[in-house]
Amino acid sequence: MYLIVIAWLYVTLLMALAEAFSTQGTVLGAIITFLLYGVLPMSLVVYIMGTPLRRKDRLRKTDLETEASGLEPDTSSHATGLPQSGTVPPVRKEPD
Repeated sequence: MYLIVIAWLYVTLLMALAEAFSTQGTVLGAIITFLLYGVLPMSLVVYIMGTPLRRKDRLRKTDLETEASGLEPDTSSHATGLPQSGTVPPVRKEPD
């Protein structure tokens, strides 16, 4: 992946140099050409292509933290922090 990024930045650098040294081109046009055709699209491509790697890294970190703490995650269906006492009777319908 990085080979494609380096090659594309090389091509856009040559485009920018051609713009800067041509008789009708300007240095500002060369900078804009390099940024808009090279740096911005490639930064977007690198970000999108790196998403699976970032996801794997994030999941690996959470797995390591879970293993290091030695505690299992709370998978119960009740609210956390509430006591489980049977002092409150369940509410039922009055018989007719």
